[in-house]
Amino acid sequence: MSRLAIFTERNTIRRAIELTALTNFRIAAAKLGHDCDFLFRPEIMNIPRYDGLLIRALTDPLNTSYVAARMGEAYGLRVIDEPAAIVVCCDKVNMYQHLMRAKVPMPETRFLTEDEVTVEQAHELFETFGRPLVLKAPNSSFSAYVEKVNDGEAFEKVGKRFLRRADRLVVQQYLPSAFDWRVTMLDGKVLFVVKYVMAKGAWRIHDKDDEGKPSLCSVESVDRSEVPPELVRVALAAGNCIGRSLFGVDVKEIDGQFIVIEVNDNPNIDAGNEDQNNPEVYRNVVRHLVGEPWEGWI
Repeated sequence: MSRLAIFTERNTIRRAIELTALTNFRIAAAKLGHDCDFLFRPEIMNIPRYDGLLIRALTDPLNTSYVAARMGEAYGLRVIDEPAAIVVCCDKVNMYQHLMRAKVPMPETRFLTEDEVTVEQAHELFETFGRPLVLKAPNSSFSAYVEKVNDGEAFEKVGKRFLRRADRLVVQQYLPSAFDWRVTMLDGKVLFVVKYVMAKGAWRIHDKDDEGKPSLCSVESVDRSEVPPELVRVALAAGNCIGRSLFGVDVKEIDGQFIVIEVNDNPNIDAGNEDQNNPEVYRNVVRHLVGEPWEGWI
């Protein structure tokens, strides 16, 4: 029997689907013969008492979740997410550079410093990448600090605003699609595949409507037989060039080509959404944490 811990934050489990998913991990551990406790920030010093640690809180090198991951790794625990994966995925410049070195297909991308964010530079990029352009702050998440711009003035204004948070700006080609594939993987194997279907009029997974209210995508289950082999190959290449941790790889399908939009650490596993057709996801994560073999989804 192993002792497992799930590190989370109270603001992370404010939604029922998140709390239910965490409970499902705990139930899966019990059915496999292991103990599993929830740990919050005040209990972080208890991490060395455990054999495995699952991080289910917003990850960032500046957050307590990263401290928890580092502590778990230092004491020899199996940790999801690994600290190295958090460092890479929480910096989009770093993450895209990993993808580029591995020659993973991705949108045309440039990194700009503050003095390069000008109207003149915008016109050059519109000529090269097309219109509109997508601007991203390197440390953005859940589609925050990700915006489209259609002219040089907006490019300069949004870019300068994003650069208050970082020293470089990510500029990308805009690739519209009705949905994104989400391939969630662990230790180089596929846990499950779903589709994130954009809300009406939206272009991002997390968007806003005309009144500024949140407009979230819907999660659509996918049968294993419907998953293109090339999608799996591209997604695994993207995740594996970063590490062997838990990743959610967002991929667009454009004219039969699969293009990686980004690799996310600590990806969503919400009850009734990502687990719709994948109830075994909870057991497989637990098996990995205790060092037991498990079968990939594909």
